[in-house]
Amino acid sequence: MRFVDEAVIELRAGRGGHGCASFRREKYVPRGGPDGGDGGHGGSVIFEADPNRATLLDQHYRRLYRAENGRDGSSKQQTGRGGEDLVVTVPVGTLVFDDETGEQLADLAGPGARFKAAAGGRGGRGNTHFTSATRQAPRHAQEGRPGEQRRVRLELKLLADVGIIGLPNAGKSTLIRRLSASRARVGDYPFTTLVPNLGVVSAGDDSFVVADVPGLIEGAGDGAGLGHRFLRHVERAKILLHLVACGEGRDPEADYRTIERELNQYSSTLAEKERVVVLSKCDLLARDDREPVRAALAKVAGEVAMISAHSGDGIEPLVYLLAARLRSAGGPDVAGVTPNS
Repeated sequence: MRFVDEAVIELRAGRGGHGCASFRREKYVPRGGPDGGDGGHGGSVIFEADPNRATLLDQHYRRLYRAENGRDGSSKQQTGRGGEDLVVTVPVGTLVFDDETGEQLADLAGPGARFKAAAGGRGGRGNTHFTSATRQAPRHAQEGRPGEQRRVRLELKLLADVGIIGLPNAGKSTLIRRLSASRARVGDYPFTTLVPNLGVVSAGDDSFVVADVPGLIEGAGDGAGLGHRFLRHVERAKILLHLVACGEGRDPEADYRTIERELNQYSSTLAEKERVVVLSKCDLLARDDREPVRAALAKVAGEVAMISAHSGDGIEPLVYLLAARLRSAGGPDVAGVTPNS
């Protein structure tokens, strides 16, 4: 499935039906009064957050969403049928913006959340509404009002408890596969991950969702390497897992500072989010070299866990550490999110 996290679409709500101008025409009723019915209201365009959707792919290909018009009123004071609302399902975590002004209109952050993005037009009134003491036979009715039209931009921010960040080839995809049932693509070259991945992690009776975003590069905070598109997927995370690779000629301290600098550049809120710093690929170091490397990184990063996603060393303690941090932060609250497949 192709992952799409942005789309710009046109919304057109339905027009209200026209009111009817008619008069009773019955035998033995030579001067029947007005009996024109009202027009039906036009349908609205409504967004609904669906936990079974994981991408804005449908909205990427379909650019126009039009709700049904209301039907015209008719004689015998019959009101026209209202137009059906058009419900557009989007993934949980979708933001809705006015494309012209940039104003955020809605944040569909929970399953089933709804937002009426374009209201249907009101139906016109029939001529029965226009009688008065001096005008007993009005021959006009009201036209239906047009529905709202607007262009909106949709942006998807993944809902996850833990966001995994790090430089390319830091081992994020391997870690998420080890932690969860995710089938994230894995390779020994940079930018293996091209789209965000979600995985569900079990820790005893607890479970939580982790998000693995494509590797960040220097300048990501300014948008380099599609940095803004990737960083927004960890903005909702309660805690960040900063993965720093060792071995293979890497400098963990320099790599750590690079990512921290990009987070500060992108968002002060993201920069202040709680971190769990993890040194990965420790199996590439001799056992006697591991602790000195971890201790050196701890001098600039604080507490540092050490793992090998390849061999499994340190994975179980990390899972329970993350679960404990989440409990202290209020616990996981994104149940119902469907991982990407």
